[in-house]
Amino acid sequence: MTRIALFSDIHANLPALEAFFKHLETSQPDAIYCLGDLVGYNIWPNEVIHEIRKRGIATIAGNYDYGVGRRSDDCGCAYKTEEDKARGVESISLTNQWVHDKERQYLRTLPAHIRLEYQLNDEQLSILMVHGSPRKINEYLFEDRDEKSMYRILETAQADLMFFGHTHKPYHRVLEYELEGRKAYRHAINIGSLGKPKDGDPRGCYVMLTLDENSSRFSKDSIQVEFMRVAYDVEKAARAVEESPLPNAFAEMLRNAY
Repeated sequence: MTRIALFSDIHANLPALEAFFKHLETSQPDAIYCLGDLVGYNIWPNEVIHEIRKRGIATIAGNYDYGVGRRSDDCGCAYKTEEDKARGVESISLTNQWVHDKERQYLRTLPAHIRLEYQLNDEQLSILMVHGSPRKINEYLFEDRDEKSMYRILETAQADLMFFGHTHKPYHRVLEYELEGRKAYRHAINIGSLGKPKDGDPRGCYVMLTLDENSSRFSKDSIQVEFMRVAYDVEKAARAVEESPLPNAFAEMLRNAY
């Protein structure tokens, strides 16, 4: 049996990341992967990068990492209102000021995706990790996406399991299809956000994937996906925003997870 922890969208929230690492002491995964967006929206971008690098955690680039790595003023985010957009511009501008050269270079070298191929039994199991989607780093794959569209994305990417973040809203969808005259399944798993949840639960979120010798694309229950919630000092993270030049609205977003 192997247990894999996957987390994403820390967004410079050091208290949430520290609580996550503490939580791992109990959950004890065999491997850890980060799906990007280390920076933005809070005051600890360098510290978050340092903690992840120190542990040698395999990490892909999020859209925010991609922008800051290139000193861009565009984070590739989709904002619903002009007010949201103005706050976003302020966030990436400040983040670009705060990130050190060494940390920026690290962000610039992060890969776009990670693929794992498992041979646990007589068949292969392909796992793909992306930030937004396999097609675009900042594409939003929400839970209500049309099933045919979602299936096509996984099929084109040749992924039995696809893990992604970006929306900050966790879910697990199982997509049924026929293979060799049998029912088979592909899994689309949004792992939520560790440092900036938007699902109404302010606790950090990550995923624990469990595979064993029986895990197969032909048995949907043989793929175990557990959403783990991590309590952390939300007030510390919120107050850090309020005591910085960042917009105070980001603090309320942390407190209320929207």
